[in-house]
Amino acid sequence: MTDNTLRSVAVERTASGHFTAVNARGGTIEFGTEGADFTPVELLLAAIGGCTMADVDVATTRHAEPDRFTVTVTGHKVSDEQGNRMTDLEVTFSVAFPEGEGGDRARAILPRAVRTSHDRLCTVSRTIEAGTPVRATVEDA
Repeated sequence: MTDNTLRSVAVERTASGHFTAVNARGGTIEFGTEGADFTPVELLLAAIGGCTMADVDVATTRHAEPDRFTVTVTGHKVSDEQGNRMTDLEVTFSVAFPEGEGGDRARAILPRAVRTSHDRLCTVSRTIEAGTPVRATVEDA
């Protein structure tokens, strides 16, 4: 693999149950396991929704700016003989475009844009569906 394919974030513990992720461009997001913070599982759901939403947004907004554009991602967190994991992941688009020629074109391509994102473009959901292995290591201190 080359450096232009590498993506990374660094996650730092900021307090008990609270963490901050930093990307290579300096962006940050705080999350945690307590209170109103997003949990890691909720961030996974947000990543799925955000990834596919970005794909569909690019395709449809060439024709019309949406009046409403919401994606809801749901799933069940289960613990069984395979360990903790999410099942039954579902992405639901709720999109409305204005009346007129541009809105009509955007509505017409919406189903294809959603399908293309799911089947080919969305890196996050494609990675989950492919079942990419995750390796954990510990650096020497």
